[in-house]
Amino acid sequence: MANIFHDKDADSKYLEGKKVAVIGYGSQGRSQALNLKDSGINVVIGLRKSSKSWDRAIKEGFNVMTVKEAAKAADVVQMLIWDEIQGKVYREEIAEFMEPGNTLMFSHGFNITYHQIVPAEYLDVIMIAPKSPGLMLREMYLQGKGVPALLAVHQDYSGNAKQTALAYAKAIGSTRAGVLETTMKEETETDLFGEQTILCGGVSALIKSAFNTLVDAGYQPEVAYFECCHELKLITDLIYEGGLTKMRNDCSDTAEYGDYKTGETIINDKSREAMKTALENIQSGSFARDWMVENQVGRPYFYARQAKERNELLERVGREVRNMIPWLAEKKDPEIVVKKVKK
Repeated sequence: MANIFHDKDADSKYLEGKKVAVIGYGSQGRSQALNLKDSGINVVIGLRKSSKSWDRAIKEGFNVMTVKEAAKAADVVQMLIWDEIQGKVYREEIAEFMEPGNTLMFSHGFNITYHQIVPAEYLDVIMIAPKSPGLMLREMYLQGKGVPALLAVHQDYSGNAKQTALAYAKAIGSTRAGVLETTMKEETETDLFGEQTILCGGVSALIKSAFNTLVDAGYQPEVAYFECCHELKLITDLIYEGGLTKMRNDCSDTAEYGDYKTGETIINDKSREAMKTALENIQSGSFARDWMVENQVGRPYFYARQAKERNELLERVGREVRNMIPWLAEKKDPEIVVKKVKK
């Protein structure tokens, strides 16, 4: 059974008198930094001078520095910038300022697992990975609750790396819910696998395939959108609340029978072989190498595919359908921000 830690297992003294530098002020960076600050931790934010987040972080009460200045000032450095640029930023702006006994932190093990960052042996290297978007992490903290997190210790130079990780998890609210012990390798490989085969890649492919099957058969695209995309939230909410059992219990018996009868014909042996191949590519580092090369050459495949997908019939019909729904029309579709990687 997994080791799971709660408030009683974490001692805040392991962060007392220490300065934590949060590198990045996006969704996770902002939420973790605010939770740390509200828990009494001494936090500074490390950003590029050109960052659009610089002024916001200052307005929200933080001492904002360049990445180099923050790394030099800190005892604990938490890397919360995009995976694909962490290695370069660490090598050029952080590594030289890390002193013996300092702690290098992550919320995803990608750069350690795939050796994009190779820390000096005199550092503690740990991970606290909240299992939620940053916004939810902050909301739960403010409600006196927390979101679960994963904990990993990659290097324990000081002998207190695990205790430091638990103190950090407590400060962001995660020990209120539970912190599960893992390794950076396990977290990275399972995280990428989940994203590719279920949460992003698998679900996207299922939605598109089901939608196109109905449209190609002559059904109205708007009706196909409702059945193959819009209602997905209703199902995932039920699964989130009580697993597959609750979802099946709250659906009609007809839907449950169709689940049993047809589901395994859609996700079949061929699908499972494809999943195994995806996992092998993750475990071997093939996927990580492809992604890093894609960034090095300016993301030609990524941007071309992104533009194509956003103009698919499914997406165009979806925008029209959402405008029919009052509580979605009021929100409108958010402005899509294309991430540009700084070389």
